Amino acid sequence: MWDDDAPKKVYRQQIVEHVRKPVTQTIFDVKWVPFSAKVVACGNYAKNTGCMLVYQLNGGELEKVAEVEKNTPFKCMTFSHCPPETRTVATGNFQGEVQVWDLERMDVPVYSTKGHKSIINSIDGACYTGPPEILTGSRDGGVKVWDVRQREKPVAALVPSNPEKARDCWAVSFGNSYDGVNRVAAAGYDNGDVKLFDLRMMKMNAEFNTSNGVCGISFDRPDIEMNKLITSSLEGRIRVYNLRTYHKTLGYSYVEQRVGTGTIWTTRPLPQNREIMMSCGAGELSLIKYNYPPQQTVPDADGVEKGVPGSVEEINKVTISQQPISSFDWNRSKEGLAVCSCFDQSIRVMVCTKLDLL
Repeated sequence: MWDDDAPKKVYRQQIVEHVRKPVTQTIFDVKWVPFSAKVVACGNYAKNTGCMLVYQLNGGELEKVAEVEKNTPFKCMTFSHCPPETRTVATGNFQGEVQVWDLERMDVPVYSTKGHKSIINSIDGACYTGPPEILTGSRDGGVKVWDVRQREKPVAALVPSNPEKARDCWAVSFGNSYDGVNRVAAAGYDNGDVKLFDLRMMKMNAEFNTSNGVCGISFDRPDIEMNKLITSSLEGRIRVYNLRTYHKTLGYSYVEQRVGTGTIWTTRPLPQNREIMMSCGAGELSLIKYNYPPQQTVPDADGVEKGVPGSVEEINKVTISQQPISSFDWNRSKEGLAVCSCFDQSIRVMVCTKLDLL
């Protein structure tokens, strides 16, 4: 029974479903094509072959522009490895292959290499002012960096010393790409481990554990000096780490918040405002805001500076599906416009209103 007399919480920022497109495939990842109203989705057909779908947002409809079938299912993809005007997409598939595709001609990849022994769970790219590179994380426990100008051999590789005891790498992300030489690779694993690897110095920056398997990992901005790292994990929790200050004993300071009832599959910062993020869980979208502390650092008992965590505020939350949300992507050209895929075999275009007021 509805209680009409019960007070209703009114949210200034609304999360509205603009378009819902049912599909017959299982979609694992979806991305906006840079500087366009097109969406690319990848996944697999019921007969266990790979699919790549291209849609055009036209008014209130998603119109299919192209559909391509490949031998192996796709798990993840990114456009971040190249300048936006190039519009090539890098993919990772169930056979451990890293491939780059031209959306205008998808019959053969423009780059392909057997990167891992098992499924590639996560992929990210970086171009900015440095070299065009691709970062992959796999079930075989390996994290590898690929240069699209160099085939077969990775630029850098973090592989387990004992493959039989390797932990499953679930998420990877590039960050700290503020000039032509500096770059950091972040990786999250099924046992909650997070590793930050400095690609300029070729050494491990930091290692810590989040207590739950890391399903998603991202920097608030990949093209600035490391500022915040967001991890999404099991049991509906996210952590936001302050990467500005590292304490030799305490490590990075962080704030932990439960933002959902189930697994949080990914958390994506808004490109136009890095303090605003969207967390995707068991059919729920949670719009959250990070608030900085009054002081970024305070001295400990020995006078050594340690970081101070901020706070996480929930702005709004909506349930859009009874199935988990597998991926989410903000549109970089239009603030508040987003696309997500769910395991109910659908693609949704979402609109978040009044984000400029936060």
